[in-house]
Amino acid sequence: MSYQPRLQTKYREEVVPQLMEQFQYKSIMEVPRIEKISINQGVGGATADKKLVDTALSETSMIAGQKAVPTKAKKSVSNFKLREGMTVGVRVTLRRERMFEFLDRLIAVALPRVRDFRGINDKSFDGRGNYSMGIKEHIIFPEIDLDKISRITGLDISFVTSAKTDAEALALLKAMGMPFKNQKK
Repeated sequence: MSYQPRLQTKYREEVVPQLMEQFQYKSIMEVPRIEKISINQGVGGATADKKLVDTALSETSMIAGQKAVPTKAKKSVSNFKLREGMTVGVRVTLRRERMFEFLDRLIAVALPRVRDFRGINDKSFDGRGNYSMGIKEHIIFPEIDLDKISRITGLDISFVTSAKTDAEALALLKAMGMPFKNQKK
């Protein structure tokens, strides 16, 4: 059998039966699943220093395990010295095996390294079953070499699920092992 990430196996063997029982689904296809994880990083000083974008690209690619792409400005904003088409950030979208691998690293390695960590906010759902979170310091990921970075940046991580409601998405992410605050067990 080909390689399968640990969380993918956990999802199939533990999470699906648990959610089917909890929400009374009639079919396995009704059970919500994580469709993709997108990682975004805005590079504020990119208009002044072009090297910041290259650094952000390489660091985000290392964190995700997949090549990140630059994002361009859609409109010109004179107050920010920004012209249409200038690079203003980087993004990467993870699916399937890479998505499960990243989620595993995020839960098991990166989040426990956050200073004064008490769990992630369980209120950051968008009303359609998608969850977003921000990370203030990208150095919590073990792929980043502390000696080689010039500045600490933050990034946004969005989990897109097939859940219809926020309650289903919360139950899915909780069952996958996301450490939410105010967990009632």
